[in-house]
Amino acid sequence: METNIDTVATSISDRPSILYVDDEPYNLVSFKSTFRHYYDVFTAINAKEALEILRNHPTIEVIITDQRMPEITGVAFLKTIIHEFSGAVRMILTGYSDIKVVIEAINECKIFHYLTKPWVEAELKQIIDNGILVARLEKHINSLVTQLQDELANKEAVIKTFQKYVPPDVVTRMLSPTENKQLFEGEILVISVLFVDIRDFVKLSSPLTPKQTVGFLNNYFTLMSECVVNRSGTVDKFIGDGLLALFGAPVPSANNPENAVLCALDMLNALKKFNSEYCKQLRIETTIGIGINTGSVVVGNIGSEQYIEYTAIGNTVNLASRIEGLSKTWPNSILISESTYDKVKNFIKAEKLAAQEIKGKENKMDVYKVLGVK
Repeated sequence: METNIDTVATSISDRPSILYVDDEPYNLVSFKSTFRHYYDVFTAINAKEALEILRNHPTIEVIITDQRMPEITGVAFLKTIIHEFSGAVRMILTGYSDIKVVIEAINECKIFHYLTKPWVEAELKQIIDNGILVARLEKHINSLVTQLQDELANKEAVIKTFQKYVPPDVVTRMLSPTENKQLFEGEILVISVLFVDIRDFVKLSSPLTPKQTVGFLNNYFTLMSECVVNRSGTVDKFIGDGLLALFGAPVPSANNPENAVLCALDMLNALKKFNSEYCKQLRIETTIGIGINTGSVVVGNIGSEQYIEYTAIGNTVNLASRIEGLSKTWPNSILISESTYDKVKNFIKAEKLAAQEIKGKENKMDVYKVLGVK
């Protein structure tokens, strides 16, 4: 949004509209005959007539009035219209020089200029042209302010939406000019990855209409997302009825494994509340499986020119998904990798399972089932 004063001023050839108010008919005729070549000139013999003209012609940019008029003074007239026609530049042109009137006009009417008669055409035209430029600049500035306010409101709405999935400190860092570039160029981080998935979702949702299914998923994801954000995680994406969360990206943290496991436990507790609302409708409890893995990933903006998203990629993510798949054997269970267990074993109770075969892995790997906090 650039403001070019030359563009705003556009050779006052846009045929500006001005209004001149004076109780002397001769003065009105003289003024109009002199300046009609430059402007669209409206004249009024009193304040009532002037107000009617202003309301019928809202594009008037300059209002010039005589001070001493029988029904109402020029200053009093300008006071009455200052709010309704605040965009017009106001001037007083009078045959009397009264310093008190000048001060009052400046303080209460915010007049652009106070002139005494008789006027000189070239001088008065220059003053009117300057007034028109001021009026147009103010209009342009007000337009820019409105644009900025709209843009700020839109950005605030986006940020508020973003904060539903990302902790506030993450949003703050991502909006920081000094850190934003690094965040979105791609970097290697050690994080904990959490996958959570609903078991037998197709069978579970079969009694629901499409609208009810969407409502079911929205309520479920709201609870699960709150668990993620409350433990300083980031909701990376929803995959069907599954959710992928990252702990340690985009903002690194030393407590990633602990936060991920505590989040998983929170999810199981949240599921109890969810089931209390939906069990009667579905006639069956919703069950989930959770898998957590910790390791190095590449994080950054991934995608095309048309679509892009911030995400994590690498074997750590794939392995977390595989571990979540193993949880089908144990409904409502939390399974974690050995790399995660080593970081949280001092504060959780866990059961070491028999070495598990993992798709894509040659050797079986140790997996632990979380039982709770010590």
